Amino acid sequence: MIFIYYKIKDIPESERPRERLKNVGPSNLSDKELLAIILKTGTKNLNVNDVALEILKKYSLQELPEATLDNLKQIKGVGEVKALELISTIELGKRIYTKPKQKLKKLTNPQAIWEDSKYLFVNQNQELFYCLYFNNQQELIERKLLFMGTINKSITHPREIFKEAYRLNASSIVCLHNHPSGNLIPSSADINFTETIVRIGTLQGIPVVDHIIVSEDSYYSFYDHHNILNI
Repeated sequence: MIFIYYKIKDIPESERPRERLKNVGPSNLSDKELLAIILKTGTKNLNVNDVALEILKKYSLQELPEATLDNLKQIKGVGEVKALELISTIELGKRIYTKPKQKLKKLTNPQAIWEDSKYLFVNQNQELFYCLYFNNQQELIERKLLFMGTINKSITHPREIFKEAYRLNASSIVCLHNHPSGNLIPSSADINFTETIVRIGTLQGIPVVDHIIVSEDSYYSFYDHHNILNI
């Protein structure tokens, strides 16, 4: 015997699209069930699952974004309101997954990097350690705060620096940190750390092109002063 359910309430509760979404998650629902949730209700003669099926008979999911308001209204069970809801949902999905292309900043020298980043260190009484990740055009991909320390010590591990570089597919790195005291002269720890990350960057094929110590009104560039970095 074949049963035909004309209303969604006639379908066992555990098999209704919304209940299945809550119980098993969206990735386990069929195209028809997901459409049924968007449509919300059926018509006098078609339950919401049947209306979803009528849409999928006319259009595949890949074709659905091309359907116009008039096209959708011609489908059995789809009125203007449902057609508008479908079009709005499709457009929202496009916007979520279409990342706008942003113009990247090109920072080609320590002065430009300091000017662009010094606001990060205003009124800070502890050390902040940032890494700036660049593409092969010396355009800034991302600026990442990796560590925060005390007034005279920060704990920085090279592993975190290069992990982010690989994640971003960066071509080069500039490290940046502040001395809250205002004294920009690098400590022996700063020098040793810089030499270490430069050496690792060379081995990894992602060069550390500078390490800049900053204050609110000036900066110290290892590249400018020591010429130990390959750029």
